[in-house]
Amino acid sequence: QVQLVESGGGLVQAGGSLRLSCAASGRTFSLITMGWFRQAPGKEREFAAAISQNGALTNYADSVKGRFTISRDNAKNTVYLQMNSLKPEDTAVYYCAAKPGGLPSKGQMSYNYWGQGAQVTVSS
Repeated sequence: QVQLVESGGGLVQAGGSLRLSCAASGRTFSLITMGWFRQAPGKEREFAAAISQNGALTNYADSVKGRFTISRDNAKNTVYLQMNSLKPEDTAVYYCAAKPGGLPSKGQMSYNYWGQGAQVTVSS
C-alpha cells in the first residue's frame, strides 16, 4: 500500500506560478513511478506529467510541456509539480498517483494508488 498526500494548491492569477507537493508513505519511494493527473470541472481526468523511479525519465502532456516541471526528492519521499505561466484552462483538481515501477506512462489505469487531490484555480 502507498499513501499519497498532496499539498500546495490554491488560487493564482493567470501567468503566475504554483508548486504542488505529494508526500508518499508505505512503500520504498525510490521503487515507485509517480504521476500527476488533473480533472477540470465537467471533464474527465487527464494526464499531466510523470517521472521514473530515479527521476531520469519524465513525460508530459502536450498541454503543459514547457510550462510544468515534475521532479522528485527520494530522500524526502516527495514528488513535486512546478507550474509556471499558468492559464485559466489549468484550473482543475490535481491528483498525485503512484505505481510500483515501470515507465512514466500516461495511462491512468496503470497507476494503483491515488491521492485525495488538490484544487488549483487560475483566475483571468
